[in-house]
Amino acid sequence: MNNSGPSPKISGLIIGGSGLIGGFLLHYFKTKTPEIDVRAPNSKKLSLRELNDIIGYFKRHKPDFVINSAITAIRSDALLSYEVNYLGSINLARAALALNIPYIHISSAATLPPGENLTEEDRLPLNASLPNYAKSKLMTEMTLRQMHEKHGLQYTLIRMAIVYGAHDHKIQGINRLLYNMVDRAMPFMLTKKKGVLHSYSNASKVPYFIHYILKNREKFSGQHYHFVDPEPVDLARLILTIKDYMNLKTPRELYIPYPVAKAGNNFMNWVIKAFNRIGYKAHMPAEMIFLENFYKTQTLSCEKLKKSGFVDPNPQATIFTELPSLIEYYIARWEHLNLFSSFSRKDFNVSHAMKQKAGPAEEVAEIFMHSPTKLLDTMYNDGIAPLKDIM
Repeated sequence: MNNSGPSPKISGLIIGGSGLIGGFLLHYFKTKTPEIDVRAPNSKKLSLRELNDIIGYFKRHKPDFVINSAITAIRSDALLSYEVNYLGSINLARAALALNIPYIHISSAATLPPGENLTEEDRLPLNASLPNYAKSKLMTEMTLRQMHEKHGLQYTLIRMAIVYGAHDHKIQGINRLLYNMVDRAMPFMLTKKKGVLHSYSNASKVPYFIHYILKNREKFSGQHYHFVDPEPVDLARLILTIKDYMNLKTPRELYIPYPVAKAGNNFMNWVIKAFNRIGYKAHMPAEMIFLENFYKTQTLSCEKLKKSGFVDPNPQATIFTELPSLIEYYIARWEHLNLFSSFSRKDFNVSHAMKQKAGPAEEVAEIFMHSPTKLLDTMYNDGIAPLKDIM
């Protein structure tokens, strides 16, 4: 008689389950992996800004692995970017270290410089001039590697480029481009005529790769991977493809040089600030902080991914093959929400609050903005050990 019985289920924790990548992860593990039980608590049950939330949750549930796909809005101020994107991510890693479980972290190509065929070892230098989003993601990458080398953290870092997929509740990235074209807010081409290439990441494929990582955890421990489509995409070609598919008249094929686009961007920021002073709330799209990227190539090498043994579940799928379904989905959604009008989104930029009397949190935000390396030094000395309360 065989008394071995079925293998016990393992449990996982997904942070950011309401986001684009997190949503695909949650659906995948709920429908395709009966041997894995996952939880995706919302921020009321587990806030990355509250260390006690993390400690309490890990003590109660003791997951077998952690996936962190949570991020703040791109235009978030220094304090929120630091507390969620950086400190929250590191505290999750410390909790994983305390339980000796794998920690899988989703990062971004915002940590990389412009260039072609960038490898996993490439990264921007850390300095105060970086946008809050890029700075916080870069600091996280550096600290996770330090935790692996010093304490043996079992982590895998996945860098994503421009992410595409349905069911994203935010209008950012590729969705911002589509939204602006449909809303006739892009009269001309904000890029070069040809040759500006970017890498794209298919959100629906990420869960398959993460499942493969979990089944081969030792092989992937301490490793960084670029998860991108093999072929980069010409930005001008993508814009014109969307225009043709939807039979739009704009943007016209007049390519605005970068100095002119930058001057226009600065002027619009000045106009918006003037309107804000008289009671109108408006802001430039968050993606405009990366305006230079519209004119510079950034492509990520996926050679390491190809050699990892992972098999692409749908190698024919690209941004171009998925474009028709993405357009149909998002246009219907935005129409239902009545979003096709100027300045319809709330202003998430709360940095003015930092100008009030500064407390400890505000002081940390100031250091994050102006001296990020000091925070790294402090974290390396005092804040990357396993969380003893969980142990």
